[in-house]
Amino acid sequence: MSTALPSASASTPATRWSAELWARVRLHFVLKTLGITAFIWVFFIGYFWVLRHPVFPVTLMPLTVIDQWVPFQPAMLVPYLTLWFYVGVPAGLAASFRHLIVHGLWATALCVTGLAIFYFWPTAVPPRPFDASAYPGFALLQGVDAPGNACPSMHVAVAVFAALHLRSLLRGIGAPAWLRWLNGLWCLAIVYSTLATKQHVALDAVAGVLLGTTFALFSLRWRPGGWWADAGGPGTADIIRRQ
Repeated sequence: MSTALPSASASTPATRWSAELWARVRLHFVLKTLGITAFIWVFFIGYFWVLRHPVFPVTLMPLTVIDQWVPFQPAMLVPYLTLWFYVGVPAGLAASFRHLIVHGLWATALCVTGLAIFYFWPTAVPPRPFDASAYPGFALLQGVDAPGNACPSMHVAVAVFAALHLRSLLRGIGAPAWLRWLNGLWCLAIVYSTLATKQHVALDAVAGVLLGTTFALFSLRWRPGGWWADAGGPGTADIIRRQ
């Protein structure tokens, strides 16, 4: 399964990026959809198992002045939940089967690292001074969640990982600036939502940014085609070729 996208060099610059984007959506669409769904499903199995079997007592994360500045905003639950669509976009736009597999391996490494931290160093956010279950969606969120998954925020880590991959992809295919800005704003909204919903504190978010950025930079360096995989054309490099 080494199928790669056809060249769009004959297209005009104004349409080339959109044609490339649409071609990537169609490429292995069923495989990508099933794979992303299975990935999230398996992640949650491991996630909830780790939360219920911590090795050490749960540590309470300290609050900072940022946590005092950011008020509880129940409407931010909407961008918070969009992560589970956003995280699949880079994989859904993979330019080849090899690129898809390598992206999945790096995403798996990121998630395993985060779960390992939760397993050996479980952390929790301080209890809210109010009952959030009265707000739509929060009762369900509190019912399925458990202490032990605060730092680093995997919500933030995965969002940053996806955002940096999308940034590279969009730049590589010559997408307009507004689309790249939309990607950045979407990621920022997800990061902010972790604080505004009081699911995480600022230190959790900072640790999540560091974790997600680290894995994104390494995965963009060691992947099919290296840094310039998207700009140089799909399917032109060995798997995980270091340039």
